[in-house]
Amino acid sequence: MDLDGFGGLSGIEVDPDGNFLAISDQGQFVKGNITRIDGEITGAIIAPLRPILDTKGKPLTGYHTNAEGLAIGPDGNIYIAFEGNHRVMRHETPTAPAEFLPKHPDFRTLQNNSGLEALAINADGVLLTIPERSGKETRPFPVYVLDGDEWNQTTSIPRDGPFLVTGADFGPDGRLYVLERAFKFPAGFATRIRRFSFVNDMLTDGETLLVARKNRLDNMEGISVWVDQQGQTRLTLVSDNNFNPLLRTVIAEYLVND
Repeated sequence: MDLDGFGGLSGIEVDPDGNFLAISDQGQFVKGNITRIDGEITGAIIAPLRPILDTKGKPLTGYHTNAEGLAIGPDGNIYIAFEGNHRVMRHETPTAPAEFLPKHPDFRTLQNNSGLEALAINADGVLLTIPERSGKETRPFPVYVLDGDEWNQTTSIPRDGPFLVTGADFGPDGRLYVLERAFKFPAGFATRIRRFSFVNDMLTDGETLLVARKNRLDNMEGISVWVDQQGQTRLTLVSDNNFNPLLRTVIAEYLVND
């Protein structure tokens, strides 16, 4: 589904009723509901945008607005990862002031526009974040896991080809689903989803679920893995149009059958 009039969407979480919360890299919360007929997406009802607030309860501005990763914990707390000013913030609700989480020393060395891109939290409340780039094509993507009040780089994801990390979410099976994007001119964008087991803060048993190259104008950046009211696991993706008239804001969806 193509969403006209919105832009910069970079993270999404969907509940069993089809309600979603998304974030924009312009520092906005986007709430809405995905409408369906016979399970197929037909549209979305979008609520007015709300600014993401800082620790003083004021809207984020300038360099601080580039929200990229979104995760909602089992307690309902909302976590957002940012690049530019690389950090993770926590909100009790979309209208609540932010609380800064501690920073790992590595966050200071991340590239300006390739910082903390993916954020995910599992059913046990374990939070992890992954940067978009690793620094070299032969170097794995580092994965930072929050342990109490500090991040530890306990595991990594192998790089495979030109794909870069854009999103992640834990599924109901406890595994981590990682969304990746590649771009090549003039072919455009390609999308890949990989899945990993997560045990004792380690990622193993990686497998590729999807490689899609046909939607070359769709810059997929957000992923939500959720179970609908019929018990079907769905992968819902959202694209970031970078406020570029040549790109689209799209919600796409895939079913998981294993």
